[in-house]
Amino acid sequence: MTDTDPLEARLQTAATLSEALPYMRRFTGKTFVIKFGGHAMGDEALAQRFARDVVLLKQVGILPVVVHGGGPQIGRMLERLKIESQFVQGLRITDAVTVEIVEMVLAGNINKQIAADITAAGGRAIGLSGKDGHLLRARRLQCTHRDPESQVEKIIDLGFVGEPESVDTEVIERLTAAGIIPVIAPIGIGDDSATYNINGDTAAGAIANALGATKLLMLTDVAGVLDQEGALIPHLTPDSARARMEDGTVSGGMVPKIETCIDAVADTVEAAHILDGRIPHVLLLEIFTAHGVGTMISAEAG
Repeated sequence: MTDTDPLEARLQTAATLSEALPYMRRFTGKTFVIKFGGHAMGDEALAQRFARDVVLLKQVGILPVVVHGGGPQIGRMLERLKIESQFVQGLRITDAVTVEIVEMVLAGNINKQIAADITAAGGRAIGLSGKDGHLLRARRLQCTHRDPESQVEKIIDLGFVGEPESVDTEVIERLTAAGIIPVIAPIGIGDDSATYNINGDTAAGAIANALGATKLLMLTDVAGVLDQEGALIPHLTPDSARARMEDGTVSGGMVPKIETCIDAVADTVEAAHILDGRIPHVLLLEIFTAHGVGTMISAEAG
């Protein structure tokens, strides 16, 4: 290492901060909904970095709202309790016993740990369930399955699996106005007062739209949307994203994420981003640098 290396490193840091300044000005006072999920949630070091980055966003004037998932953690708890899970089209069939465990893991364990990490990093965070204040009203999700032999579509009863029906933003807005970062578990309440497990991506999209968020940022375990050669696609419009789904470039678990992003930017959200949560400081790189590191979906060409 030469004597100039430390200076070069400091100059690079200064250049990065200088590059970030116009973005800080542009996004002051704007709401960003961040879906925290994937491997980073189970990695203590990445989870703590995520918490620090969320606090930094708050410090520069952005209003972050965190929505989280927890599928793997739910699966591990069900295994410990010797409760077998069944899935249809990637959705967990959730009976009355299972939904109690889902709520316990999401709202009682993961949610409070994320809020504690953010507070430990210097922020003020409060963990909420979508049931609190009836923040997230849900209806039972209708799922159909085509029998491969008869080609007849059948309605599948997924139990207490829901989808957002409406979002009451009052609790979120009161918290953000008080300088508090809301951390929301995707558990909804139905008109019948039943508890519903809601997909975290879907919940984040609904909350972003209801808040009129500027950005929806979804952390996952892939670099973003990849083309057929495996290269990252840095920008998509809703039309080009649909085309990628139709030609099979986008498939599997990426499809519902893309659909959520398309719905978000078709409504009130300016841009939706799919990011690799395993990259340290991925939020900062995507928000505060010119080129970003993931895939952005927006109505305007990138």
